[in-house]
Amino acid sequence: MNVISANLNIMIKASEKASKLLIRDFGEVENLQVSVKGPSDFVTNADTKVEKILIEELSKSKKNYSILSEESGLIKNKDKKNIWIIDPIDGTSNFLHGIPHFAISIALQSYDEIVCGLIFDPIKNEIFYAEKNNGSYLNNKRIKVSNKKDISRCLFATSGKKFKNVNLSTRKTGSAALDMAYVASGRYDGYFQENLNLWDIAAGIILIKEAGGIVNSIDLGKNENIEILVSSSAINEKMLEKLNNF
Repeated sequence: MNVISANLNIMIKASEKASKLLIRDFGEVENLQVSVKGPSDFVTNADTKVEKILIEELSKSKKNYSILSEESGLIKNKDKKNIWIIDPIDGTSNFLHGIPHFAISIALQSYDEIVCGLIFDPIKNEIFYAEKNNGSYLNNKRIKVSNKKDISRCLFATSGKKFKNVNLSTRKTGSAALDMAYVASGRYDGYFQENLNLWDIAAGIILIKEAGGIVNSIDLGKNENIEILVSSSAINEKMLEKLNNF
């Protein structure tokens, strides 16, 4: 088994604790109280409760680290150079409709770089994680991006209006974090989407890089309206060419 850092260990323990509540609430999904957060962006009690557990657990051992979270925004603590980036439920809409495809996502940004990331799918019991210079893993097994060279045989994840009619085989799953985890593990060959928030993709960035994939350059100082273009290295140029021509 690979040796993991203290920070990643904290992230795994925090997500495992929070996931117990998520699994229970998912079973009671029809009883959840829903408040409107935006036209297509619902937030549930579960979101708030999971975030609270994650922040409590992460802060126990790293009291000074700052936090950027979907529900609470930026919480500035003494250490502004190390930031936990949290999405308590990535795939809220799936969760609300009883679709078992959502994840807890946690990343650690140190200075201007994501150095550690975790995406945990509690229903399928899959933990994807990566650390800088230490590879990407799914449940302790090393993962790599796909090696397909023929773009016509590739499958991509996407969403939103911009790439609606692009001439590639695509899927729309409703969870940016899992889309990126699936590219890192070779299930998808690439993923492209616009208008994302940093907490949707932060953990996925390092997962894909450490699995040998390519991520477009992203300004980590910007928390929203991010465009992401990621794929295996084998087809990155072909994918970008298709998207540019499109």
